[in-house]
Amino acid sequence: MSVAVRRIWLCADDYGMAPGVNKAIRQLIEQKRINATSVMVVGAAIDRAEVNALTASVVVNADCAIGLHVTLTAPFHPLTMHFKPLHGTRFLPLASLLQSAFLRRLDPEIIEAEVLAQISAFRDLFGRTPDYVDGHQHVQLFPQIRDGFLAAVKRSAPDAWARQCGRAIPQSARLANPKAFLLDALSATFRKKCVRTNTKFNAGFAGAYDFSAQKDFGELMRSFLDALPNGGLIMCHPGFVDETLSATDPVTLQREREFAYLSGNEFPLLLQACNATLARN
Repeated sequence: MSVAVRRIWLCADDYGMAPGVNKAIRQLIEQKRINATSVMVVGAAIDRAEVNALTASVVVNADCAIGLHVTLTAPFHPLTMHFKPLHGTRFLPLASLLQSAFLRRLDPEIIEAEVLAQISAFRDLFGRTPDYVDGHQHVQLFPQIRDGFLAAVKRSAPDAWARQCGRAIPQSARLANPKAFLLDALSATFRKKCVRTNTKFNAGFAGAYDFSAQKDFGELMRSFLDALPNGGLIMCHPGFVDETLSATDPVTLQREREFAYLSGNEFPLLLQACNATLARN
């Protein structure tokens, strides 16, 4: 008896962060090694030329979706004038934003206005609304932020689906990865709110790991695929290191290791062995 092939999303985050990130993502799209990318409209490398180049890559690979990577953390700047709290003129660092969210010090209406502005910026760049909406550093899952986030998506991109980051693995295995365990917990509430707002979301999630450890990405990818259900999503962060990336984000060389694996000969064989495909549903 044959087993049905799992159709999954492999999403490269951070298009628009740096030219080297953009170039790597476009190459993987054209190789048909990924089928989604999330665009940062507040990034340092998002302009008409970069948008046109991405659009041309998607023409080569029609299975590739383009989403909005909502960004609410430093070192990036808000699009709205009255966004708060800020660290100078920038968004708060991740740890400070997470603390503010859990202490209920944020205003969901201010969050909604910023997300609406980023959706509008995406529409201006691409001439349409995003296929899906997610969050840089998973901010869409945080308390209070998720309310403003989902309100904005419902209002301005109602046909888009949202990324939840809960894994489809046994409860006994969840504690092995503290970062992923936190995402599991936050995603449980996020999914409930998606259901209430009639917002579609991905069936499962994988891709969280310790970026500071030089782990074999092929082994990680196999573990990501093991428990991923049909319609699930794996996030990845491929890129080439350049000056803009080094000045913006601590995840650098690991991006090149991810690109090398995803563009190499082993990855298609792994997909086949795991009975998975990147073709759209």
